[in-house]
Amino acid sequence: MTWVEKHRAKTFTEIRGQEAALEKIHSFLNDFGKPKSKKAMLLHGPPGTGKTTLAYVIANMLQSEIFELNASDLRDRTRLEESLKPAIQQKSLFQKTKIVLIDEVDGLSGTDAGGLPVVLELIKESQIPLVITANDVWDKKFNELRKNTELIQLKEVSYRTIQDILIDILRKEKKFINREMLTTIAVKAKGDVRAAINDVQLIANAQFSEVAELPNERDKEKDIFQVLRYIFKGLPKEDMLEQFDDVDMSIDEIFLWIEENLPKEYEGKELAEAFERLSKADVFRGRIYRQQHWRFLLYENILLSYGISAAKKGTKTGFTSYQKPSRILKIWMTNQQIAKKKTIAEKFASLTHINKKRALRDFSVYHHFINTPEIRKELKLSEEEMLYLENYERK
Repeated sequence: MTWVEKHRAKTFTEIRGQEAALEKIHSFLNDFGKPKSKKAMLLHGPPGTGKTTLAYVIANMLQSEIFELNASDLRDRTRLEESLKPAIQQKSLFQKTKIVLIDEVDGLSGTDAGGLPVVLELIKESQIPLVITANDVWDKKFNELRKNTELIQLKEVSYRTIQDILIDILRKEKKFINREMLTTIAVKAKGDVRAAINDVQLIANAQFSEVAELPNERDKEKDIFQVLRYIFKGLPKEDMLEQFDDVDMSIDEIFLWIEENLPKEYEGKELAEAFERLSKADVFRGRIYRQQHWRFLLYENILLSYGISAAKKGTKTGFTSYQKPSRILKIWMTNQQIAKKKTIAEKFASLTHINKKRALRDFSVYHHFINTPEIRKELKLSEEEMLYLENYERK
């Protein structure tokens, strides 16, 4: 048995580094079945942060049978209606109740005969809690899913917390790895607890002398800077078509990186040709989103990699400092500001017993009188929220 399975958490107290998520899960379970409460929670976050483990912890805590659905189940509407729907609607024979786990919903389409529409139907009809997991829920196709579920984000676990988890496992296994090596493993894991445990098991059992010797799949992930250099500076090659597959980044972000850094490497006719190909790739991206024609991914990928590389004559030399797209930073800052405004409006709505939408809509009307010490204290505003109000006053 792998150490990941052997030492998988069985209770909420064994889950570390996810305190905010656990609090929301408790609230969801306490409110389940009440009027206007959600029937499903959507656990989202990076790989290895404990999404699937949490589903089994919830089942264990509730003394529930866990009924797991996979992507193939959800693509077959006929099978779902004939066997799976009755199964989740019937009471458990051996446990108090059931919960349904739909793991890694990311791979489902919004327009299949089954797919996401079936998940939405299950949420509406289910009389038992649904736990859905995903790595990234901010794709447009998940709009309705987000509206109908309680969103619970799992964050990357800090390397110190990962290190503590590894020490506990090594004690149970009566194995020893020096502290320096453990720290290196924890840092290299980049928030992925599962990967760190796998690495420690491999080292402890194989007696590696250095962490550098450890075969690590995460080391194969290509840095966006490395990929840009390969495409912008090198000759077009067939393997360029696979370069973006190993970058841990959405295609939308990759577009912004290319757009931001093209002028640093190309100029004149080369730059015009490269931007022309980038724009054509964007056309295919739009068709994919609007029409769900996923076969266009091939053309989008060809234009972004091989196409842009072929827009230049020969190779380019020298070091170029690529920059993070300014639009990403602006979008992030805007989202942060909107988030602060929303949380203040929600607190105001709760205090004054008005609708949240109305509180957000009328923010410009009441913002000036809530920015007083007495009301800020009553609303329990955070330092960031108070700073947002002060800046809002200056506008």
